Amino acid sequence: MSEIPTPPLYMRRSGVDPLPELGALRDGEGIKRVSSQFGGDTWLVTRYADVRTVLLDAERFSNASGIDFLPPGLELSEEQAATLRAGNLLAFDPPDHTRLRRILAPEFTFRRMLRLEPRVTRIVEEHLDAMESAGSPADLVSSFALPIPSLVICELLGVPYEDRDDFQRRSNKMLDAGAPFEERIAAQLESRAYLGELVARAKVEPGEELLGMLVREHGDELTDDELVGVGNLLLLAGHETTSNMLGLGTLALLRHPDQLELLRKEPERIDATVEELLRWLSIVHCGTSKTTTTEVEIAGQTIGPGELVTCALPVANRDPEFIADPERLDITRGVPGHLAFGHGIHHCLGAPLARMEMRIAFPALLSRFPELRMTEPDLHFRPFSIVHGLTCLPVAW
Repeated sequence: MSEIPTPPLYMRRSGVDPLPELGALRDGEGIKRVSSQFGGDTWLVTRYADVRTVLLDAERFSNASGIDFLPPGLELSEEQAATLRAGNLLAFDPPDHTRLRRILAPEFTFRRMLRLEPRVTRIVEEHLDAMESAGSPADLVSSFALPIPSLVICELLGVPYEDRDDFQRRSNKMLDAGAPFEERIAAQLESRAYLGELVARAKVEPGEELLGMLVREHGDELTDDELVGVGNLLLLAGHETTSNMLGLGTLALLRHPDQLELLRKEPERIDATVEELLRWLSIVHCGTSKTTTTEVEIAGQTIGPGELVTCALPVANRDPEFIADPERLDITRGVPGHLAFGHGIHHCLGAPLARMEMRIAFPALLSRFPELRMTEPDLHFRPFSIVHGLTCLPVAW
């Protein structure tokens, strides 16, 4: 099967910014039928209010049928589809989604995250120590942005950190919309096999980590396939998203020295800074695509049942109807209500963990290296990745 020659419209960026074409679509018709990453077409929704509507309405915009949209010539048996779907919250609608979310949600409350804060602080300081010891220059992605969230999610789940190279390789393949689907599905199956081994170990001797807790407290409610799927999703989402936010967030601040200086002078603005970076960067291009279950109308466009709908999160988060002067990075506002973590029942379960990691990591980095600067103006982004990010960020201090 040939690779997609260019990413779908909704995955293309101009650096960190949404394409001007997407902004024009949002400010004009608001919706357009475009090519999707699955090889067919999808209705692309771009306005903030319309995206919220889609994300809130799980009854008319279903997540459960997403796996049915596959490239021509690629088919999955019912057994394969069920295996890939099991335990993945993003592949279900209520009531199945409700059951899984109810089991997992207590582990990601703000209060639970506070317990992790001292350990995350130590992890951040250890990596800053290593950067300082190795000396300037450095690649911020490989030395800071990627290993910190990876280590945190490994400890939280009970995944051996020494296995990180393998799971990061599989994660990159699963998130690569430019890779042949056969390879992406093979990476998913390989990842599930790996998590299956960890679940089997946890069932023999459940520890205090998340997989052990799920086995101990919910082993009679979750099948082995569901335990594997839950672990697989959290491992993938838990390091890819936060690591790319740390890399791109640092880039954004370095490119906006006035905002960087303000944060240095007034570190109490870190919570607002995190929210503004989340909104302005919106590293997840679209989240999961939805399937209409009935005839719907969005932005004046009638869409029949059984059609694919995709939400353009970066351009929706820069909608002037949502926020004034949306193209400007302004850490003084930190406006709540952005869609970087999604919205509705599929709002990111790990949002409190991601916020906590960023709230600790950004100030620690900027405090340790007050002269931090980029050493190369031309940066390489990951054009086909479902989560936007940098391949590296060369810095010096």
